Amino acid sequence: MGLFAERHTFMQELGPADRAALTGLGTRRVWTAHETLLAEGEHTTFAVVLLSGWCAVWTATERGGRLLLALRQTGEVVGDMAALDGRPRSASVSALGEVSGLVVPGERFRRFLAARPHANALIIGQLAERLRSADHERRALASMTVLERLSERLVELAARTGRVENGEVTLRVSLAQHELAASVGSTREAVAKALRLLREQGLVRTGPGSLAIADLEPLRLLASGKRHGGRDGG
Repeated sequence: MGLFAERHTFMQELGPADRAALTGLGTRRVWTAHETLLAEGEHTTFAVVLLSGWCAVWTATERGGRLLLALRQTGEVVGDMAALDGRPRSASVSALGEVSGLVVPGERFRRFLAARPHANALIIGQLAERLRSADHERRALASMTVLERLSERLVELAARTGRVENGEVTLRVSLAQHELAASVGSTREAVAKALRLLREQGLVRTGPGSLAIADLEPLRLLASGKRHGGRDGG
């Protein structure tokens, strides 16, 4: 668990009839890269079903930075908490690239869930998984070094978005250093230092807008608190 809470998305798990019914309730919209779909604190209640692309869920820190809470992909729903309870948005959601989505008014979304028990159960399960993921992240922040948290994040990104190319695992969703830092609750400088250690050991290779992992197993060991090659970090 971590940035990705669900193995199977909400839309994947819906039956054809439920999927068609939900699609008929909303309006399609396209967002460009870095555009905000939802803003933390705003008083809106619509939900967005992601039809294509990736989004980042983040919250502002007291020092003016960002903490990256999650990544959401095609088939997932964002904004569902405010749609259900009517309270201000608890986090912001921004497009990582071009994103298309189905904007469903909160009242319609609630009526849809009330009339569709399977869809309602899926949303409850989704919320439970996200809470478990949040609990894991809080434990990681309290007990793991930056190097350990970064290693865990890279293993997670490889498992969920990686593709094998020339013996390496290239990340399809490649986060910039400041985004990686936001995802592990650290500074850009600390993450740059940790990445340098991983590059020196030949575990990762970085380039403009790209990151490839040469060997996942040492990263798994680092994420579990074990050192690779006798080096420390974080």
